[in-house]
Amino acid sequence: MTAPSSNPRWYLIQTKPRQDKRAEDNLRRQRFECYRPMKPCDNGDEKMNEALFPGYLFIRLDRHLDNWYPIRSTRGVARVVSFGTEPTTVRDDLIEQLRQRLANETSSGGTPRFESGDPVQLIGGSFRDVEAIFVSDEGEERSVILLNLLQREQKVSVPTRYLAVAPCKPRSPQPGPMMNRLKDVCDESSPVA
Repeated sequence: MTAPSSNPRWYLIQTKPRQDKRAEDNLRRQRFECYRPMKPCDNGDEKMNEALFPGYLFIRLDRHLDNWYPIRSTRGVARVVSFGTEPTTVRDDLIEQLRQRLANETSSGGTPRFESGDPVQLIGGSFRDVEAIFVSDEGEERSVILLNLLQREQKVSVPTRYLAVAPCKPRSPQPGPMMNRLKDVCDESSPVA
């Protein structure tokens, strides 16, 4: 009789509430390979990382060779995600795509790139939670946006890290005055405020 060959796969672990890091640390101490995707987060003046999937982490195990019993009693772990009695596997290429995507975001400063005309929301500075229209990049760290101030549209230069994709809201099908003027404003050669 031959010994089973090693074929490690990724599985999903659900952690106890707000114990993702604790579960990951304890599993690593037991020499399990873990992956908890973290994305950069700009919380105003403070830069930090937050879990991409709060309450979950990935673990790489060989179904036949690794001992699964210690996982269930590890501090911070709630359960191995399963459908029926079978633990759910996660494709290796999905984990690799997550790693590449997060690495690209980190190398670009964690800020998404916008196209001219995209609705954005300010997430930092004195205009926090105000919506605007993205006009253009202004170098690596700043962007020009079209902001509606006192019933007038103004081009304003802000740090790109203060911009996020605007939350989706149901809107009327007609474009607003800001969108109608976007092309004109982009073509103007007036100095940026």
